[in-house]
Amino acid sequence: MRTMQLLVSLTIGLGAGAVPAAAECAICAQSVVMNQDLADCFLQKFSDPEAVSGEAVAVDLSRCEKSRSIVLALPTPKAAVEEPDTRFVLSRAQIACLRDKLEAEYIELDPSARIDLGTCR
Repeated sequence: MRTMQLLVSLTIGLGAGAVPAAAECAICAQSVVMNQDLADCFLQKFSDPEAVSGEAVAVDLSRCEKSRSIVLALPTPKAAVEEPDTRFVLSRAQIACLRDKLEAEYIELDPSARIDLGTCR
């Protein structure tokens, strides 16, 4: 909880002054791990680009996850299941980029997938 408060404080502080570009955002995530439930929740919360205020946004998806703890009964050796991220900070550009990636038809989020945001500008 203290970490989230710190992230929110940093986000508020960043919103008050000059904010670096997405590539220079020191506290922004470079990748996130999502499953389908968290992706659906993210898309609902951030479907409208005008709803995003500030240049760095603390994203909290912890209240909308449903299947975070589901583990495959017999996973294949190459199918490493990563625990989804529920709290992270993204720039406005990264939010738009993540939204586009999650809406793409080719993305496979079952059971989870790491999504690279390092290329989002």
